[in-house]
Amino acid sequence: MIQTLEDMIRRFCAYGLELKDSDGFTHDWCTLIPALGLAYKTSIHASTGKTPAMLEKHHANQSMNDAFEYAKQKWDKSHKTPEFKVGALILVSTLNLNNIKGPKKLKDSFAGPFIMKGLHGTNAVQVELSGELENKHPAFTVSLVKHYTSSDKELFPLRNETPLEVPPLKIKRYQKS
Repeated sequence: MIQTLEDMIRRFCAYGLELKDSDGFTHDWCTLIPALGLAYKTSIHASTGKTPAMLEKHHANQSMNDAFEYAKQKWDKSHKTPEFKVGALILVSTLNLNNIKGPKKLKDSFAGPFIMKGLHGTNAVQVELSGELENKHPAFTVSLVKHYTSSDKELFPLRNETPLEVPPLKIKRYQKS
């Protein structure tokens, strides 16, 4: 505030025509303070969106409450609570899992399905891990987990649930002649 008032006084004194002496300087700047104070108190500030006069009259609390309500409405509009049930099948994101074999480019984005053992509040789930992931910590945040949906027989009638068995390759060896 003081820096702003100093800047206002400096500019007003430098360009105020009727208060300058023969050298071009204003020496009675103290008479300008009430007008500058009024100009400062009635100007809208970018940080608060209000004038200091309004903030002095306890409008700051109402502005903070309005900002809180606006932020709450935005959060409630974009955020929905996860609906996971104990015993459901879920997939776990492989984003932070570095021990899965193979190149990173070819790695699946989700691993599973795994059985959910429990909830930790509303932001984390506990999973019963198996296979390569047994040594990992079984708790994951909700953002790294999604519901598992099995393939529908009506939509995909030719899809097999069981993996295909690959027959062993027969390698022909040629003898040197």
